[in-house]
Amino acid sequence: MNFMGKATSTPLLFQSKLVCFSLLYLFTSLFLAIYTSLSQTKCLFRSSPFDPIQAPLFSYPATYGEHKYAIPTHRTTCSSPVFFSDYWMVLKEIQNLCKNSSRSSSGLRYMQGKAETFAGNLSTQDRIPYFVHYNDSIEFPCGFLKKFPISNSDRTAMENCKGVVVVSAIFNDHDKIRQPRGLGSETLENVCFFLFIDDVTLKGLVYHRIIPSKSKNYKIGAWRVVKVLSKGLYENPAMNGVIPKYLVHRLFPNSKFSIWIDAKLQLMVDPLLLIHSLVVSENADMAISKHPYYIHTMEEAMATARWQKWWDVDGLKRQMETYCENGLLPWSPNKLPYPTDVPDSALILRRHGLRSNLFSCLLFNELEAFNPRDQLAFAYVRDLMSPRLKLNMFEVEVFEQIVVEYRHSIKRGGGANGSQEVGPKGPKTKKTKRAGPDLFYVNGSCCSKCQKYLLEMWGESQS
Repeated sequence: MNFMGKATSTPLLFQSKLVCFSLLYLFTSLFLAIYTSLSQTKCLFRSSPFDPIQAPLFSYPATYGEHKYAIPTHRTTCSSPVFFSDYWMVLKEIQNLCKNSSRSSSGLRYMQGKAETFAGNLSTQDRIPYFVHYNDSIEFPCGFLKKFPISNSDRTAMENCKGVVVVSAIFNDHDKIRQPRGLGSETLENVCFFLFIDDVTLKGLVYHRIIPSKSKNYKIGAWRVVKVLSKGLYENPAMNGVIPKYLVHRLFPNSKFSIWIDAKLQLMVDPLLLIHSLVVSENADMAISKHPYYIHTMEEAMATARWQKWWDVDGLKRQMETYCENGLLPWSPNKLPYPTDVPDSALILRRHGLRSNLFSCLLFNELEAFNPRDQLAFAYVRDLMSPRLKLNMFEVEVFEQIVVEYRHSIKRGGGANGSQEVGPKGPKTKKTKRAGPDLFYVNGSCCSKCQKYLLEMWGESQS
């Protein structure tokens, strides 16, 4: 085209529609890549913003240090992101699910009686028959064969929680109370928050003037604090923590969903969004994170012994041999859709019902029989129970976005990882035996009752 003696034309670069679309795709991809790399919530995606509570739920004194010693995370990728639906839609759906769910849906009749321990200290042969549930008329052992020592007012409040409950516990003043963050504006009206503490923890809260010394009903931010009398508990503080952790469906008989969160964690996402995305949308009975390092139970057992996470190494050996003898196998693709045998059990989301309640009862019985290291009994119970548990084991990267993890409170002369006993004069520390290289050897031969397990785990099985 000639205009006033000068030729004008469209630049060659833009004459091709294919080139234009390619450039658009390139710049869009670069923008998304930069945004994803800089985003602090790479594993969490919300379909729309919701109005979180902005004001702090509680003001702590400066001496308490509830945000000290956070453990940093360094993961830069996310292989399985979680998508959250609209907050108001989730709220309405959860409310409807809770209204339409009947209390008797679990199908379990719990054994009553009086015993010296909460689970009755059943032998292995006494526990095994209950793994297959086929008769709703049979009474099932599920803790509380002795009375849980809490006040009647707390017990009534727990029974009145009829929807979603978030539960945590601090025994032996081992952690700090941390407030949940990112709550929607209606969450505190629809979700119960309960924190169980013992006498030792209460003294620490009174010392920091977080709780009045003469008060009987304790409320700290979102948490209703339930005092448990130490006199009626186990000697081991870690074992006391697994009472609300695995008997949550019995402590809150009218709740339809629950979230257990270890006191070393701070919840960073609204619990309604978590329940909806990780349990309801996945049609799961339970949701729990994969372990960041291990997939086989025996790997966790060896690490527990090697790094002194539990003082009784001989007891760990007996536990693993009992499980191997009664059918525990290493993880393999045959166990799919379960992607691993080892969870990070610091955060557990449940839909209360037959399968999740059965799993929790069986696991609690194993913990009392051996030790409170629940990762060791997890796959054994999950694989042997019937009906099978619908389990969502989500990625570690998601776990690290849902919560912030802190180190336990450091005490001079205190035992770590549940290695303390509480005697009449206060806590006393048990001496931990470090595992040797012959942990699973008997008379010079490998592995005793776990030989087949270990050979399969190491890929040396001849079968």
